[in-house]
Amino acid sequence: MLVLLRTLYDAGDLGIVTFLFLTVILGGAAAMATGRALALTWRPVWQCVFYALPLALAVAFLHYALFEESVIPLEFLVEDLADAEGPLAVLTAIAWHLRGVAVQFVLLALLSLFGYRLTRVRQMASQYRFAFAANGPLHWRKLG
Repeated sequence: MLVLLRTLYDAGDLGIVTFLFLTVILGGAAAMATGRALALTWRPVWQCVFYALPLALAVAFLHYALFEESVIPLEFLVEDLADAEGPLAVLTAIAWHLRGVAVQFVLLALLSLFGYRLTRVRQMASQYRFAFAANGPLHWRKLG
C-alpha cells in the first residue's frame, strides 16, 4: 500500500509524514466537516464530491507553500505537453502530472462522503425516531 502511495503521490523529503499530516489529518478533518455541514443543511450527497475539489486544491497549495512540494509540477507538465504527439499523449501527460492532486481529491471526497453519511444517519434516527432507528454508524433501518 505504501509503495502504491509513493508511486501515485510524489512526495518530497518528508514524504509520507507531510501527506499524513496535511492531507489525511487536516484535509480529512475539513472534508468531514464539509460532509457534516452538507448533511445538516439537507443538501444532496453529490455536493460532497463537488466541494472536495477546491479542498484538494487548497491542500495541494499548503503542500507547496509549507513544504515546497511540487504537487502540480507545471514546468514538467508544460515540457511534456510540448513533446506530446496526439491527444492521447496529451491526456496521459496531464493525468500523470496531476496524480498527486487526484489522490488528494479521491481521499478527501471519500472522507467528505463518510462525514455526510455519519451525520445523515444521526439525523434520520433523531429527527424521525418514529420511523427510523440507527442500525450501526452508517445505516438506518425502518421501524415497523
